[in-house]
Amino acid sequence: MSEPVTQAAATPDKTSTKAKQPRIVSMLSVLCAVSLGVLGGLGAFTFGYGDGASYLSNNPASCANCHVMQEHYDAWINSSHRNVATCNDCHLPHDFAGKWLTKGDNGFFHSLAFTTGDFPEPIRIKARNRRVTQSACLHCHADYVNHMLPVEPGGEMQLCVHCHGDVGHAGRESGVSGRE
Repeated sequence: MSEPVTQAAATPDKTSTKAKQPRIVSMLSVLCAVSLGVLGGLGAFTFGYGDGASYLSNNPASCANCHVMQEHYDAWINSSHRNVATCNDCHLPHDFAGKWLTKGDNGFFHSLAFTTGDFPEPIRIKARNRRVTQSACLHCHADYVNHMLPVEPGGEMQLCVHCHGDVGHAGRESGVSGRE
């Protein structure tokens, strides 16, 4: 004769399933903590090795930490703006949030490009940063160029560096052609 199946034998053991869940959560927590630790450690090392704190300053010499910027720094030293404007004055927005967002964005993508070696030589300013530089020119020189500004918001205007390409970086071409 066969023995009747009891209710306890027919249902799965709930205690073993419950015991596995905390173990999985523990393992995921440890894996997450280790991953964050490794990423944080690599980030801290890279920030220290690359002298990252210097980029938070307004010192133009920090821009020359990257070898590809040395010529730009040397050209700035010989420019008409060296006594009145730093790199940040021309290459970052003048409002607090815009300055730090652009600085962070540029910092990330510059470090990525320079670490991977994936950038053109000579380096070129990107369209977004060209707009920032144009705004910086207008910020400081609006009283002198207000008659040249577009009549309608968003209207076209010649970029300042079209004619004044070596003002911030003496002896260097602006790389601008037409109305980029």
